[in-house]
This record gives sequence, structure tokens and C-alpha cells, in this order.
Amino acid sequence: MTTTPTPTTDDAIRTAAIRRLHRKREFLQHLASYLIVNTLLVTVWLVIGLTAGAWFPWPLFPIAGWGIGLAFHAWATFGPPSRPISEDAITREIQRLSRP
Repeated sequence: MTTTPTPTTDDAIRTAAIRRLHRKREFLQHLASYLIVNTLLVTVWLVIGLTAGAWFPWPLFPIAGWGIGLAFHAWATFGPPSRPISEDAITREIQRLSRP
């Protein structure tokens, strides 16, 4: 079973580096929006709690839900790379797609 080689040419390495930098930048933008929005939600909760006495911690629901999505985004960005696709797997998929 042969595997696809890792990028060895300068262009392939440059393309992979640019792709990785884009992923990191997108994650940091996602993290910044998460922190800004959830800080605003906690601030609203504090203001309502101080003025109306309603102290139910409702901001925990969007913080937790969005946090799960952020964790998956972090895993996709910084987690281990996926396995390389073998030529055998590509050939099998081409044969599978070309069947009537």
C-alpha cells in the first residue's frame, strides 16, 4: 500500500503553510468574537441581576454551547493532522464512482 508523499516542493510547502496560517487566523477571529459576545452577555446578566434581582445564570447556556463549537474549531486548527490518503484508496473510490 503506497501513501501520498508529504509536500516536498517549495510551492506545496508554501501552500500548506498559507492554508495553516489562514486556519489559525480564522480560529483567533472566532475566539475573539466568542470572548466579546459572551462578555457582553455576562454584563447584561449582571445589570439585570443588580436592577431586577434575577440571578439565574442564563449566560452559561450560550457560553457552553458556543464553547463546544469553539473547542471543535480549535481541534480542527491545532489538532493532529489527518492521515494521508493512499493511492489505493483513491483508485478504489474512482472505481466505486465509475460503476453504473
